[in-house]
Amino acid sequence: MKRPKSLNRHCPFCNKHTEQKVSTAKKRAKGATHPLSRGSKNRAMRRGEWRGVGNLGKYSKPPKPKMVGKKLSKKTDFRYTCSACKKTHAQSSGFRAKKVELV
Repeated sequence: MKRPKSLNRHCPFCNKHTEQKVSTAKKRAKGATHPLSRGSKNRAMRRGEWRGVGNLGKYSKPPKPKMVGKKLSKKTDFRYTCSACKKTHAQSSGFRAKKVELV
């Protein structure tokens, strides 16, 4: 999928349409931002983002006949930098694409 390097979009900080530079963000895991901070992982576990401690009976075992594995395409993560105020904001929701190219 090809996208232009800059396009006119609405800037939420300036509250007007400006030319914005497009860049892609690198995909990171949940604990990759600060890998040594155990506390953030504990808080995430308490919120229920990761499976907690203890046996969950038949629900603790993975489903056998279902298809498992990675999806073939990843969601896009575009960041838009405003040319007027130089602030960056991310896109609201990504869409799936195998290959992204900024033209």
